[in-house]
Amino acid sequence: MVSAKEPAIAMSSGLSIALLHCLCLATCLTGPPGQGKKEEKLWPENFTSILNSLLDGYDNRLRPGFGGPVTEVKTDIYVTSFGPVSDVEMEYTMDVFFRQTWVDKRLKYDGPIEILRLNNLMVSKVWTPDTFFRNGKKSVAHNMTAPNKLFRIMRNGTILYTMRLTISAECPMRLVDFPMDGHACPLKFGSYAYPKSEMIYTWTKGPEKSVEVPEESSSLVQYDLLGHTVSTETIKSITGEYIVMTVYFHLRRKMGYFMIQTYIPCIMTVILSQVSFWINKESVPARTVFGITTVLTMTTLSISARHSLPKVSYATAMDWFIAVCFAFVFSALIEFAAVNYFTNIQMEKAKKKTVKSLLEFPVAPVQRERSTEETVMSTDANSNVRKRTNATVQSEADGGSRIDTRHSSIQPPSVAQGSSDITPHSLSASSPNPFTRINASETLSSARATPPAPPSTPILTGFVSQHATAGSPSIQHLLGSRLEQIQTTTPNALGASAKPSAVTPPAPPAAHSGTSKIDKYARILFPVTFGAFNMVYWVVYLSKDTMEKSESLM
Repeated sequence: MVSAKEPAIAMSSGLSIALLHCLCLATCLTGPPGQGKKEEKLWPENFTSILNSLLDGYDNRLRPGFGGPVTEVKTDIYVTSFGPVSDVEMEYTMDVFFRQTWVDKRLKYDGPIEILRLNNLMVSKVWTPDTFFRNGKKSVAHNMTAPNKLFRIMRNGTILYTMRLTISAECPMRLVDFPMDGHACPLKFGSYAYPKSEMIYTWTKGPEKSVEVPEESSSLVQYDLLGHTVSTETIKSITGEYIVMTVYFHLRRKMGYFMIQTYIPCIMTVILSQVSFWINKESVPARTVFGITTVLTMTTLSISARHSLPKVSYATAMDWFIAVCFAFVFSALIEFAAVNYFTNIQMEKAKKKTVKSLLEFPVAPVQRERSTEETVMSTDANSNVRKRTNATVQSEADGGSRIDTRHSSIQPPSVAQGSSDITPHSLSASSPNPFTRINASETLSSARATPPAPPSTPILTGFVSQHATAGSPSIQHLLGSRLEQIQTTTPNALGASAKPSAVTPPAPPAAHSGTSKIDKYARILFPVTFGAFNMVYWVVYLSKDTMEKSESLM
């Protein structure tokens, strides 16, 4: 028994050794498992055969799962450049990588690699979603130096399709709070032909991570990109209900440009207009230049501020500020007109009051001393001299109306009063010639008819002698020594009578110069009111939430 088992054991051991040798030989010939696959990748005929087999009988006119389940397209967006934003056109521009992923079971394959990385030529041979941007004004697919498209097919039939696009999309803006406004600019996209019963859109990485906007991608000058939100909505139309994917980019305007170009110049212009309140009211040209210049400056600023805005029918926050500043500047000009008007009225009233008081002022009587000496005219005077004297007196009596008004305006009251004391009887007593007495009576009558000088004219010593000497040589000849007596006694009489009853005429009105009451009130009222307006304006708008909500644009 023992001897029979030994040959069997020896045979089995020989067979096992032979099998081991065979396995080792096979391993050496075939190599490791992955080495065969690597060698298989190096053969392009394998890829060509795979692609040909995928496209054999493939109809790119039919969506995946046609007549069956709904096709799901997953999307995500990577923003490479955001901006600029146009307020006038109400649009914004962005450069994005737009990615779409879906499953097409007709493109499943069994091959040596997991992913087939293909170029844009394969895109036209397979079915792709008909995605379009609903609020896009202009979209451009980049083709330099070749069409910027990426197409990949996974082994399980999943397809990744990426393209580079520059999109100009509409951004509705409500500029009531301009320039302290914020906007939510939407980007809406969806299927053009397939309703939600055939195709739907979803976010690849969820609502929070499917849209990427790096900080360095923002190229905005007038705005700050605060962030973005995404949403999904359904839009109904006569052809069905469509799924629309929406991305809101939240923008807030920067105020630096408008502070430098509009707000600070307006404030300085208003302050400049209020400087005129400190200028003397008699400086009419200076104050007029201040008013007109500031009004024109405000007009220019208001026009230039509207150049960067669309022609909206409502007033913006900047419009209200400019309008109030314009009102302050215009009010400063009207204030000077009021000051000038009331100043002229006051001057006219003061003049009338002064004239009235001067006319009603009583003239103090002048006491004159009667001379006891009688002037005796020579009875043996030459008849030719008497004839010349009579002719002179007669000519002055006839031309009394042509006496210089300047002499009559400065004639002192004492002369007029003194001339009333000289009677024709005194002259007739001093002149023995009856012809001379008649002419002297006519001369005195014409002198009394001359109106007295205004009371405001000062009394000049020696005026009587000058007027008598320069005005009428015949009066000097007729009065003779009595005229000298009046000249000597008038100053003494005035000095004696002024002491017991001295009545001084009212002083002339002072010139209406200096500061008007309206200017004094305006110096306080205008700056305080303008400061209060600025405080209310900036507190209200800076504390107000001016960012537009996403729902308001949907």
